[in-house]
Amino acid sequence: MRTLYLKIILSVLVLLNTFNALAQDERAQLPLALRNAYFGVSIGSINYDFGAAQFQAPAGYTLNNVVVNHTAVRLVLYGYEFNKYLSAQLTYMRPVSWVFYYYDHGAQKNERSSVWMNVGGLTLRPQLPISNHFSINSEAGLAIVTRHGFNAVDGTPIITGVSYPTVLLGGGLNYHINANWRLMLSGAYSPKNTNVNQPATTFISTGFNYKLTPVSDKRLEKAAKTGYINPKQWLQIGYSSNIAGYEINNSLEKVSLFWGGDVEVKQGLSLNYQRNIFHSPKYFALDWGVNASTWQTSGKGKYVIYPTKESFFTFSVFPVLRFNFLHTQPVDAYCYYSVAGPTYISKVRLDGVETGEHFTFQDTMGLGVFFGENRNMNAELKIGHYSNGNVFPLNGAVKIPLSLNVGYAF
Repeated sequence: MRTLYLKIILSVLVLLNTFNALAQDERAQLPLALRNAYFGVSIGSINYDFGAAQFQAPAGYTLNNVVVNHTAVRLVLYGYEFNKYLSAQLTYMRPVSWVFYYYDHGAQKNERSSVWMNVGGLTLRPQLPISNHFSINSEAGLAIVTRHGFNAVDGTPIITGVSYPTVLLGGGLNYHINANWRLMLSGAYSPKNTNVNQPATTFISTGFNYKLTPVSDKRLEKAAKTGYINPKQWLQIGYSSNIAGYEINNSLEKVSLFWGGDVEVKQGLSLNYQRNIFHSPKYFALDWGVNASTWQTSGKGKYVIYPTKESFFTFSVFPVLRFNFLHTQPVDAYCYYSVAGPTYISKVRLDGVETGEHFTFQDTMGLGVFFGENRNMNAELKIGHYSNGNVFPLNGAVKIPLSLNVGYAF
């Protein structure tokens, strides 16, 4: 998700004037794509006039009620501050819970169906400082609105699933706590689309942005003196199996720490390459990687059971946030989280479940260790998930059970 950034002269001056530590380990400094980048979270109220106008049911259906759940979140997946007057950002907005339609159909009373909707945005964000701590901003750019509807018993769409481009507008007031943290009161708006019977969307929220800044000379010197070995790159081979069931996946889904899936994978083989691009003196690391995997489903979808198992493959590029929580003489242990790795999936229908398009995202989380005198050996336990994040109207998710990866760092 990214490019175009900072002053090369500054990097040269740092190299010439301060330390040899950076020359020894350039990964202790943030890469250019992350210097002056920012990430953020906003929580607020989403409003759209879903009602009888969208309920296009065939004869025999009677609408009882529509419940619009207003609590929603907006994430800045990646933002970049060119200067104090202009930024650009990639965002994702969705309600915490969907819109629900309640209706009667023949003898079936007060049935419930949901409408899923989210808005992805790519916008420019002009900003005007009005004091040492306050600034105001506007926002304008492209939005992709995705709506997943529902059908009648005979398959006739009652609310059609759509995905279409439109404009995204907004603005807000910002309080700059310091060079990194910014509190925000903001709003966003996308207009209605009469062609697909989509109401206008407004979102009023409060939240924060966190801006990354280049690592100071003092911290770089500290990183060089720790003596910790930070592997630069490693290869892994992995095997996944449902022999232990899906209890870890299900438990983490229940507490909203990870995602489940409508399709359950029985087993799989994977080849993984991972490379570190930044590490702090002790704990935090940022990696990127490439994964190629082949999978076999269990033959049991979330809603239907099929007698045969299906095979498919995936190819992913992914980011990794890694926390090195334990440094000892024999091992260094870490936990990690990887979200929204762009992925090609070879099939779009698995065990009777429609997963969307061939483009999807890979998510994984797990625990691992580096061991050996030079930390050349690696082992991981992880779980995984594939879904398109509602980028497309159809989004059946794939659940990957516990996997064991072993690797070699070099």
